[in-house]
Amino acid sequence: MVTDPCPELSGLLLLALPNMRDVEFQKAVIALCAFNEKGALGLNIGRIIPDVTLHSLMHQLGIQPGLVPDRPVHDGGPCEPQRGMVLHSRDWHSPDSMMVGQDWALTCTLDVLHALSRGEGPQHWLVALGYAGWGAGQLDQEMKQADWFLSKVDDQLLFSCPAENRWQQGYQQAGVDFYRLATKIGQA
Repeated sequence: MVTDPCPELSGLLLLALPNMRDVEFQKAVIALCAFNEKGALGLNIGRIIPDVTLHSLMHQLGIQPGLVPDRPVHDGGPCEPQRGMVLHSRDWHSPDSMMVGQDWALTCTLDVLHALSRGEGPQHWLVALGYAGWGAGQLDQEMKQADWFLSKVDDQLLFSCPAENRWQQGYQQAGVDFYRLATKIGQA
């Protein structure tokens, strides 16, 4: 089991601010999985890949779905879009799972899919292809430019809320009216 070097930011959500300039990340909801001096890694859980489901993905990998329910696959981000990742509750983990904050784990190996197919995997989970990645200092700079809002998240928002509702629900859960957020920053 791998631990994250900066646990105080891992396990939080990055919600794109309404003025996000990068089209790829407009209304993005990023589950922040790792953050350190080398950069950051997160999964966009606010968008699914049309016509791709867990069962279809498992069939492509030669894994019988077995007992796992079919669910949409998330468009985790523009980096390595062929790489599969499972963000899940900590009630299951493999030696290769990375602990994310206090409540989640991230597993990028096929053993989690095999466990799910046998009904032995984590209770809560979502699957993504690709991830959002930032180089050293890049996410810090984007936050200073007011591109992102950092928020806590609960399991309901993460694992039960439909992907298309997570951006708005994330702001509501934080008690923030995104229509009232400043879209420009200044210096005094």
